[in-house]
Amino acid sequence: MSIREGAVPVLDLREVRTLLTLGEELHFGQAAKRLRVSQSRVSQTLRDVEQRIGGQLFERTSRQVRLTKLGVGLVDRLKPLYQEMTAAYSETVAQACGVDGQLRLGFTGAAGGSYAAGLIRAGQAYAPECDITLHEVACSDLLGPLRRGEVDALVVRLPIEEPDITVGPVIGLESRMLAVALDHPVAGRQSISIEEIARETVFALANTAPDYWRDFHLPLATPAGHVLRRGQEVQTCQEILSLVAAGKGVAPLAESVARYYAQPDVAFVAIHDLPPAPVALIWRTAEENARIRAIADCAARLADATVPGQVRRRVPVPAPV
Repeated sequence: MSIREGAVPVLDLREVRTLLTLGEELHFGQAAKRLRVSQSRVSQTLRDVEQRIGGQLFERTSRQVRLTKLGVGLVDRLKPLYQEMTAAYSETVAQACGVDGQLRLGFTGAAGGSYAAGLIRAGQAYAPECDITLHEVACSDLLGPLRRGEVDALVVRLPIEEPDITVGPVIGLESRMLAVALDHPVAGRQSISIEEIARETVFALANTAPDYWRDFHLPLATPAGHVLRRGQEVQTCQEILSLVAAGKGVAPLAESVARYYAQPDVAFVAIHDLPPAPVALIWRTAEENARIRAIADCAARLADATVPGQVRRRVPVPAPV
């Protein structure tokens, strides 16, 4: 006796997912919640499948739900097949979108490395096909590695206002601190106005970052227009803090510098009238690809948790099979 084509009952993917979820939860309400459907939809799907099979897969009473022997056999065989199928689908989507491969993520200093590490952790959870490698970028050549193609994206403090660069989600906001020597008159204070350092010596960044970036992070004038005395040109945080400790000047810095570069002979005082320093992911607009969109999506997820209200940039997420 031959079996006519189409005569054998076939499960569609929605039914398979329903059976597996109900087999794990053994509760119609919890299964419906996970599947994001109504409880009656789960019950109707099960009845349809059992009717086509010709046997009972679940025993249900007012107190409990459990698999029958027939149900155990079916669920145990379906589970690895479904997992293999969804894995194959996800991998194929990733390959088609170009998420597979390496993304070189640049960062500056220990503080930037901390934000970059957070992005890698998010990438492992939400874009595991993308292999993210870390590369430190010197402050003295802030945008050079990005423009030369040595890194694909960069975690950097804003502002960045360049026509060829896209600024992605802000993943951190850092308050501003004033680094002073321990014997400086303001060393023991809780906070200070930037206008109070009008007679102080500050340091200028000797780097290739845009002028507006340098003026924001190590200003040479106060917002009221008082010009500060310019001290030695510097390239690294260590140089700045060593000069501060030696009494050669003071330095407005981001909060994370105080956290990661703290020195026993330098005090940090909050500056209450300078705007916070945003930290964001940036990349060359012309080089945007699926991997960059994936890491931007991860940055948006971090932004949701740390900086509410940021605009989300997302790589398309495939629908569940």
